[in-house]
Parts: sequence; structure tokens; C-alpha cells
Amino acid sequence: MRANSVHASLAAALLLAAHPQTAAGGTFADDTAFLKAHQETIILSDATGSARLAVVPALQGRVMTSSSGGDAGQSYGWINRELIASGRVLPHMNAIGGEDRFWMGPEGGQFSVFFEKGKAFEFSNWFTPAIFDTLPFELVSNSRGSAVFGARFALTNYSGTTFEVSVKRTVRVLESEASWSELGVAPIPGVGLVAYETDNQITNAGGRAWTRDTGLLSVWILGQYNPSPSTTIVVPIRAGPDTALGARVTADYFGAIPADRIAVTENTVFLSADGRLRSKIGISPRRSRAVLGSYDAVGRVLTIVRFNQPADASDYVNSLWKLQDNPFGGDVENAYNDGPAAPGAKPMGPFYELESSSPAAALAPGGSLTHIRRTFHLSGPRQALDVVARQVLSVSIDEIEGALVRR
Repeated sequence: MRANSVHASLAAALLLAAHPQTAAGGTFADDTAFLKAHQETIILSDATGSARLAVVPALQGRVMTSSSGGDAGQSYGWINRELIASGRVLPHMNAIGGEDRFWMGPEGGQFSVFFEKGKAFEFSNWFTPAIFDTLPFELVSNSRGSAVFGARFALTNYSGTTFEVSVKRTVRVLESEASWSELGVAPIPGVGLVAYETDNQITNAGGRAWTRDTGLLSVWILGQYNPSPSTTIVVPIRAGPDTALGARVTADYFGAIPADRIAVTENTVFLSADGRLRSKIGISPRRSRAVLGSYDAVGRVLTIVRFNQPADASDYVNSLWKLQDNPFGGDVENAYNDGPAAPGAKPMGPFYELESSSPAAALAPGGSLTHIRRTFHLSGPRQALDVVARQVLSVSIDEIEGALVRR
């Protein structure tokens, strides 16, 4: 699963000329011009042309960025211009960016697809499989508002089990009426809105059933966004005692998170999205409400991610970097704030991430599992965004802005 000559050939096509890194809040036109200078980029839009997406087939049909204001509107996705322009292909992971990218889990443990059999669970042995790092998906079809991608590949996990996998990924812009209906809010004049969904279907393309004994795979969708000191991640959770629902949040992936950067209430977890401290949280299936988001108080941008979480699913792959007692006791949603991995080191971005996962896929030959994820970016008056935040995230804008002690 290391970088190889195929990585390099794609990199030669993708990583061409040098461009300066733009600050958060650049325009969609500027970002798409940069992307088009390096690789084929498909622009999808709603019927009005205001809601727009930039999608790159060579990066697994990744939604790199979006806009609610057409070409002149703010570009919402994080794009790593420095890495793209450098011409480098990194051995462990290429954090190129994008606000909806296809990955698969688990990351760690005895069924990991990021570690080779027998290797210690250390960063030096961690490699992102090329098929969802640098290799392309096939563009099957596209229209004004949607595109369909496909791929077929094999993955071998830490225990030596090989999976034959087929993927069908559909990216679809949601029209305004459908977007507001999905949010459960009447359309609000003066609010810019772009919404889209990715329908990610995996199929067991081999002749052997995928079972718990030899490991299972999951669909893992991650979105990278521009951080800022005024941005807060918001994750609603189910209220109830730990004895019945388990811990409200797992927050020690990279050590304890300082108290001024995280707040946990009965119903919500708040995390700083300033890109200054590496930190991650995870929510279990019993606590998850299948929705998470963020709010930029200065830019007045509310981002919401919703996904399908089957009511009867309990097995989710565990991605912790160790041999596990419960390899199917993992998270259904995660949020990550980037920062230096060590004092004085350079961060990968910086960026922040909103992540969702499907259940573990126990599939018979020919069987399929689908993970659908919808992303909404809303911008406009604070009072209008408060209406949406209360309805969808069950918190007010005042509560979001006041949740963390800002330095």
C-alpha cells in the first residue's frame, strides 16, 4: 500500500505548475481555475447556477469545493495548493483537500487496511491505500447537476484477508426546494445555500462472504474545510446516562484536549476548528444523531453534514492503532482539528474535518452497502442562520459562539 510508480504517473498529471496558497474565503472561480490548471475538473450546478461544485475524477470523484454564490461566491472546501503545486507525492497520505472524499475503514487494528500484516502500529508503517489517495475513479456519466464514478479494486487487511471491492459513487447537487425540505426549514430569503449529496455504494465483487471473523470494511467519508479562530465544530448527541449509552464522546485520540478547546454538554459536543492544535473526537452509534456541523462566527457560514445511519446497525469498524478487544466497537462520526503533530512541526494543512462512516459491511458475494452523505453550506444574516441551527443542530448561534473560551 505504499506509493508506487502508478502514484508517480498520476502525480505528474496532477501536480504541475506552482501557485501561491490562497487564504480561506477565496472565490469559487479562483479555486476552480487553479484546479483546472492541474487536472480535469467537472463543475456541477443547480438549475440557477448559484449552487456549484468542483469535482475531480482523478481523485476518486472528490468534491474539492463548493459555492452558494456562483463563480464569485466563497469557496467552502479546503484545497492544499502548496502540495498540489510542489510536484511531490508523499508516502503516507496526500492531504490534497476536498470537502467530500471517499475512504474506507478500518484504519487501525487487526483488520486495518492501512497497515501491512505484522507491522507495528506506528506512523512509519501507516500508508493510505492508493485507490483512495492518488488513483482515479472512472467517470461513468455526468450531467449539469450530477456525476457518477466507478472503481474496482482489491484491499488486503492486516490479518491477510483480501477483499474484492466494487464502488459506485454518485455526486448530486440538491435543488433549493429539496435542500430546505431536507433541513426541515422553510426557505429563508437572503440566505445563500449550496447543498449536495454523495451516494457511496460498495459491493462485494468477490466469491467469498465478508465476515466478522476475518474482518469487515466500511465506507468512510471525510470533508476538509478552511479553519479559523472563529469557527466551532458542533456535534449533537443523544442525551442519557453513560450506563445506558456509553461515553458521550471519545476525545483522547491524540491525548487530552485542553478545556478551552472542547465543551461537552448533555446534548452537544463543541470543538475548536482553528487549525492550531491536533485534536479529534468520536461519537458512538448509540450517541450519534447522524448530523454534525460547524459555524464560522466572523464569516457567518453554517455548515451541516447529515448521513444515513441504519437504526438496526451496531457494528462499526474500530480504527484505533492497536490490536483490539472489540474491533467492531468504533465510531459512526468523527471531527478533527488539524495542527502540528509535534512542537515546531508543520501541520498537514491546517484544516478541519467532519467525518461519517457506514456500518461494517458484512456482505455476501454480490451484496452491497450504501452510505449517503449530504452537505449544506448556508451563509447570511446571523438571525436567519440561528433558525437553521436551532432546527437542525438543536443549539442556538449564541450557544455555539459562547461554548468555548477563546484565546
